[in-house]
Amino acid sequence: MTVSLVTGAAGFMGSHVVDHLLAMGHDVIALDDLSGGFRDNVDPRATFVEGSVVDHELVDRIFREHAIEYVYHLAAYAAEGLSHFIKRFNYNNNLIGSVNIINASINSGRVKCLVFTSSIAVYGRNQVPMTEDLVPQPEDPYGIAKYAVELDLKESHEMFGLNHVIFRPHNVYGERQNIGDRYRNVIGIFMNQILRGEPLTIFGDGEQTRAFSYIDDVAPIIARCVERPDSYNMIFNVGADTPYSVNALARAVADAFGVRLNVNHLQARNEVVHAFADHSQVQRHFGDMIPGVPLEAGIARMMGWVKDRGARATTRFSNIEVLKNLPPSWK
Repeated sequence: MTVSLVTGAAGFMGSHVVDHLLAMGHDVIALDDLSGGFRDNVDPRATFVEGSVVDHELVDRIFREHAIEYVYHLAAYAAEGLSHFIKRFNYNNNLIGSVNIINASINSGRVKCLVFTSSIAVYGRNQVPMTEDLVPQPEDPYGIAKYAVELDLKESHEMFGLNHVIFRPHNVYGERQNIGDRYRNVIGIFMNQILRGEPLTIFGDGEQTRAFSYIDDVAPIIARCVERPDSYNMIFNVGADTPYSVNALARAVADAFGVRLNVNHLQARNEVVHAFADHSQVQRHFGDMIPGVPLEAGIARMMGWVKDRGARATTRFSNIEVLKNLPPSWK
């Protein structure tokens, strides 16, 4: 039996990766601290361990107790905008936690490949369409942490022979997403606001663009990449091709729910305005796995799941480290 470890397994992306691995016949160890995900997201056939990647003693124990061959490292707090104001938390969770996973993978001597979900946040601004051969210029602490992990994986392959596959997904949405998180995942935020009878909040004029990626266009590739060794030690952008403005997204979500569009424009944030990627490389290696779900279809699927579960309380981050220039709506 192939044993795989998935970190961030109770998050919506991690839980979908767990599902695919179980379908592939893997024995899955699912690690999550439940800070942003939910226990019931994880298939009960997986062995669930509640804890954080920041706890290196726990991480080392998991590797001692299980003959792990593949590691899927998805644990992160993926709030780009908020990361400016929670630097310590960001680097502890997204960088130091990743180093703990890398160290344990090297020391175990059994890991054949470590799959890491990075982000197109590593590219920064004015690099569109984003291609894997561009030199990353991250502009927020979240992107900086992700790029640092990418560099460490490259070093770990050269120094210790640890194989890896790096994915740079972007704006992924879908069922099981935490719609109660006010700092990330704009589609979930919009859906939660509609269910709560609130206006949709948009920072700035709403003309910033993103390519919103449905989970079924991302999770199967992440799970099954280990079956294709020609992808090892490579980097792949993964996600949707077509960028939409945030204004267009708001209209699409309101139309799906059959409600009148009601928008509250807030003060613009310091953020990359246009972010979308080229996917030629992932198409060459994994094109047969990508269904290409259109935005309207993905929103409809997620909406059915969201309606079934109802609105979630909007959570506030409890430990803001830097208050200067914090958007007023986040205070």
